[in-house]
Amino acid sequence: MEKKIRNTIPYGPLGVVALHGCTQMGKDVDQYLVQWRHEGRETQDLDQVFEGYVKDSYLIGSEVPRFGSGEGKGVIKDSVRGMDLYVMVDVCNYSASYTISGKQNPMSPDDHFQNLKRIIAAVAGKARRITVIMPFLYESRQHNRSGRESLDCALALQELERMGVDQVLTFDAHDDRVQNAIPLTTFESVPPAYQFVKNLLRAEPDLRIDSDHMMVISPDEGGMRRAVYLANVLGLDVGMFYKRRDYATVVDGRNPIVAHEFLGGNIEGKDLIIRDDMISSGESALDVARELKRRKAGRIFIVATFGLFTSGLECFDQAYEEGVFDRIVTTNLIYQPEELLARPYYTSANMSKYIALLIDTLNHDSSIEDYINPVGRIQEFVDGYQKKE
Repeated sequence: MEKKIRNTIPYGPLGVVALHGCTQMGKDVDQYLVQWRHEGRETQDLDQVFEGYVKDSYLIGSEVPRFGSGEGKGVIKDSVRGMDLYVMVDVCNYSASYTISGKQNPMSPDDHFQNLKRIIAAVAGKARRITVIMPFLYESRQHNRSGRESLDCALALQELERMGVDQVLTFDAHDDRVQNAIPLTTFESVPPAYQFVKNLLRAEPDLRIDSDHMMVISPDEGGMRRAVYLANVLGLDVGMFYKRRDYATVVDGRNPIVAHEFLGGNIEGKDLIIRDDMISSGESALDVARELKRRKAGRIFIVATFGLFTSGLECFDQAYEEGVFDRIVTTNLIYQPEELLARPYYTSANMSKYIALLIDTLNHDSSIEDYINPVGRIQEFVDGYQKKE
């Protein structure tokens, strides 16, 4: 347990609800919480004055059964009265399904979000505080309005606020300015920069982390902030691509990319980190990697918070065989199919311990600023890596 929270009183009895599609992550987080709270004299003393602080599990039983028509309802199986409740949901878990008219129906983000609301409704205001942990922010790709179209992410956040949610915790939001839709509700977008650095350096033992040998690349102007942050922490330079689009044409709801134009210094021979928030189809990331190789780049590492791989892995397999990139690092914040984990070029950054640490800290009503901005941790890890070299 972190020293800074040892002497603070919990906000309320801790409870964790892991929705269907997020159960494995919930179990992993629960194991860390149980382990930490069973360790040390401080926790045992606190348990004497705060009943239920040390438990064998903090998971709250829940389910969303379906009627034959496909309609559902949220059910809470344990008492949550007075609890500090953390509800975890993975809106991108397309492997989860439900039965309607005898047919298996894969769950869409809309289905997962509806289940979240059902569980919050089942709590019925009995919890002392409700925090929603939604790693991939629902509808975050539709975060601003262009013309006559819906503003789904803002509407979803406002709906959660009206239902009594006190805090929303997400990771690497596509554009965290969407929090302006709920200015009176706590909204935290946590960057997984520390986990990226740690896992990349462990996977690649011979990196030279300086501006002469490495650079951070943003694949578009929207992700520049992420790239700048990582580059500043590591002491590297930044390059950026911007997308030239055909605004006279719309394909699948978006304007197709005509070309990628590069802004930055000489990259010849340098190892490059392409930093983005998500890999969707992968088309953009691979196009950027090919453009960088055309400019005689060294090794290329694609680092993204969410690996969706909506068009399958074949295009990545082919690009890897062609030497277009050397490694992909994404997190386990969303569902990962077994075939992805088996790829030789893929590294998964496990975020379970990090989420448990955030929950433990928030339950003690302490600041999570050090985890949102982990500059010291990153630099300490890099220093140890370089000394080892």
